[in-house]
Amino acid sequence: MNFALKQEKGFNYIDEGEGEVLLLLHGLMGALSNWDEVIEEFKSQYRVIIPVLPIYDLPLLTTGVKTMAKYVHKFIVHKQLANVTLLGNSLGGHVALIYVLSHPAMVKAMVLTGSSGLYENAFGGSFPRRGSYDFIKEKVEYTFYDPETATKELVDDVYRIINDRHSVIRILAMAKSAIRHNMKKDLHKINIPVSLIWGKNDKITPPEVAVEFHSLLPNSELHWIDHCGHAPMMEQPKEFNRLLKGFLEKIKN
Repeated sequence: MNFALKQEKGFNYIDEGEGEVLLLLHGLMGALSNWDEVIEEFKSQYRVIIPVLPIYDLPLLTTGVKTMAKYVHKFIVHKQLANVTLLGNSLGGHVALIYVLSHPAMVKAMVLTGSSGLYENAFGGSFPRRGSYDFIKEKVEYTFYDPETATKELVDDVYRIINDRHSVIRILAMAKSAIRHNMKKDLHKINIPVSLIWGKNDKITPPEVAVEFHSLLPNSELHWIDHCGHAPMMEQPKEFNRLLKGFLEKIKN
């Protein structure tokens, strides 16, 4: 990660640049560094903020997507933010959807990439086995079109999380919560502009998920990125940033 992590009133976050707020939400095992190229590209024109979602810090009974959305609201209120554009990858997209439904007046627009909320093939359909580094490596590589994107640092991070009993129990609780909170029946209520930027080769939330989101979100646009898996902002950052820039230009006041 190339940016300083700030700590304030129990919140940990990155806050770079000035201007309209882009609030970035990471995935279930996504690090803040997943967004490095987005921060670098947009911090000269926007205020780019990434809160650390407390996935591993909550009591087990309250670990879920709705609790994450409440946490995001507390953070937005604490930082006195308004008119934010939410960007969510994977679980972060799901949290963004729940947040927008609860607090539509706080959000100007939304960008979803590899978002859960309709269907997610987590860990390639198999339980994250502890202990086996090769198994974890294979599953992290499965996230991307090009397995080389799964750096040793990335695999090491996931391996460490999976082999911590406290963390893995919360990952499973969060994954179950995401499955329970299917968004299909509520998406028609979201009227803000939404850009869906999707990897054409996403195996976690496959292309048909993006098509369904597009059909259910009334004010959405859908963009594909070729040779790209579940995390376009990591695997194809230039193309992701180009599409994001086009959307942000379109929704300028």
